[in-house]
Amino acid sequence: MWSTIVSYVPEWSVWIQAFLVIIIPIGITLTTRWINASIKRGSFTRSNKPSVSPKDISPAAAGVGSGTETGHYANIKITGNYHTDLISIKETFGKNADVHLREFTIRGTNTRAAVMFTEGLVDVNLMDEYLIKSLMFEGVPEQTQEEFVQHNNADFLATYLKEQLLPVSQVQETTSLQELSVGVLLGKNALLVDGLPGAMLIGTAKGKTRGVDEPLSEGLLRGPRIGFTEELSDNTGILRRHGSNQSLFIQKYEVGTRVKKDLAIAYIQDIADPKLVAEVQKRIQEMDMDDMLESGYVEQLIEDSTLSPFQQILNTERPDRVMGALLEGRVAILLDGTPFVLVVPVTFSMLLQSPEDYYERWIPGTFLRMLRFMSAMLALLAPALYISFISFHPGLIPTKLVLTIIETRTGVPFPSLIEVLIMELSIEILREAGIRLPKPIGPAMGIVGGLIIGQAAVQAGIISQFLVIVVAVTAISSFTIPVYSAGLTLRILRFAAMFSAAVLGLFGVVMFFLLVCTHLSRLSSFGVPYVAPAVPYHLGEWKDFFIRAPLNMMRKRPIMTNPTDEDRKK
Repeated sequence: MWSTIVSYVPEWSVWIQAFLVIIIPIGITLTTRWINASIKRGSFTRSNKPSVSPKDISPAAAGVGSGTETGHYANIKITGNYHTDLISIKETFGKNADVHLREFTIRGTNTRAAVMFTEGLVDVNLMDEYLIKSLMFEGVPEQTQEEFVQHNNADFLATYLKEQLLPVSQVQETTSLQELSVGVLLGKNALLVDGLPGAMLIGTAKGKTRGVDEPLSEGLLRGPRIGFTEELSDNTGILRRHGSNQSLFIQKYEVGTRVKKDLAIAYIQDIADPKLVAEVQKRIQEMDMDDMLESGYVEQLIEDSTLSPFQQILNTERPDRVMGALLEGRVAILLDGTPFVLVVPVTFSMLLQSPEDYYERWIPGTFLRMLRFMSAMLALLAPALYISFISFHPGLIPTKLVLTIIETRTGVPFPSLIEVLIMELSIEILREAGIRLPKPIGPAMGIVGGLIIGQAAVQAGIISQFLVIVVAVTAISSFTIPVYSAGLTLRILRFAAMFSAAVLGLFGVVMFFLLVCTHLSRLSSFGVPYVAPAVPYHLGEWKDFFIRAPLNMMRKRPIMTNPTDEDRKK
C-alpha cells in the first residue's frame, strides 16, 4: 500500500517548480511594495539643495540695484534710474555674445532709452520698423514734447509709450530683472526708458520652425496628413482649426526651474471631468526639474506608477487622435519644443487602436483591431511558447510537426533558450541600428542584415530553420502596434516570458501571463483602470474594445472617464 502511495508522490523537480510558482509572485509583490514605500519616503530622491547660488548672480555680487543685498536674482528690481538699471542689465547678461543692447535718444526729448534682444530669436526687421524707428525718427510730436519732458508721472510715461509710440500688439510691463532677462532670452525685445520704474517686454519673436508635415512616428493610409510641430502656438492653432468649439479650453503654464518653457493643457470644458482636470493641473504644478527637454520628461513625472513597464500616458503626433480623445473627456498636454502631445488618462486598449479604425467601415475596422490584439499576444508569448514546447512539452505538438522540428534542429549545439536569445538579441540590435542610421540606408540595412544573419546562422547550424520563422513572425507582429512605446514594452516583457518558459516550461508561461494580467488589473491612469472596460466589467463599453461597432451604436461616451456630458449623439 505504501509503495502505491509513494508512487503518486511527485518527483523533487515538480516540488521545486511548485515552490517557485508560489515564492516568485510573493517576492515580486514584496519588492515592489518596498520600492514604492521608499520612493514615497524620499529615500531615492535627490537632496534638496538650493538650485541657484548667489555667485551665479553678477549684479548681486556687484551690489548694483534694489534688492541685490539679499543676493538673489529674483529680488533685483528695475528702479527707474537709467544708468543704474543699465549696469545691472549688463551684469546680468554677462558674457552672452548673442544678447545685444542698442542705446538711443527718443526724438523730440532728451530721454535716453535702450533696447535689448537676442540674436536669432527676434525679427530684426520688425524691431527696426516698429520699435527703434518709431522712437528715434518719429518720436514725440512738437505739441506734446514739453508735456512729455516735464511730466513726472511714470504712469503717464508708460501709457504714452504704449498708446502713441509703440505700434505693436504685445507689450508687457515688468519691474523684475529676472523676468526681463528671461523674456529677452526667450525671444522678446526689452525696452528700458529713463524715468520709467520698470521695463517693457515687446513681442517680435521669430524662431526657425519646420512646416506642418505628416507624422513621422505614426504611419497612416487614410486620414488628415498633418502632424504637430515643435512650436506650441502652431499646435494649439492646429487644435483650434479642427473645428469651431467654444468649449475647447487651453490653459498655459511655465515649467522648468532653470530653463523656462511653456506648457499647455487642452480639454473640452462641458465634457471633461473637473476632477480629472484638477488632478492634471496639480501634478503639472508639482513637477520639479531644471528643464523639460521633451514631453517624455513630463510623462515620467506625472504618471501613476513609475515602476510599471507599461506606459500610462499616450504620446502621439496626430491631431485627429488628440481631438478624438478630447471628445471622450480626456485631457491633452502640449509642451513647447516637441511635436509629441500627451493624452491622459489612457487604457491598454487605446494603445492597440488607431484613428483609422473609425475612418473605415466597422467590419474592416473590427478585423484590423482584432488582428492587432492577436499580434500583441504573438509579440509577447511566441518565443516563450516555442521554448516551453521544445524543451518541456514536445508531446503537445502534433507528431508530423515534431518530426519536422527535430529534423531542423539536428546539429544545433545550443539549448532552445540560448538559441532564441541569439536570434532575438540580433533582431533587436538590427532594429535599433536601423533607427539610428541615416534614413536612406537604415531600412535597407535592417532587412538585408536580418536576411544575411538568419541565413548564415542556419547554414552554420547555430539555429534551426523553424526558429527563424518564429522570430520573424514575432518581429513582424510587434510592428502592427500603432504606438511605438507600447511595442517596446512588449519587446522587453518578451525576454521575461522566455526566461519563465526556460525555468518552468508551459507552467512558467502561464504564471508569467497571470502576473502580467494581475499587474494590469491593479494599474490605473489618473484614476481610470488600465484594462477598462474589462476590469471593472462594463458590457456596454465593449462596443469599442476588441471590436469597433457601427458608429450609430456608439451613442455614449466612455463612462470610465466620467464625462459631464455622456451623450455622443444628440
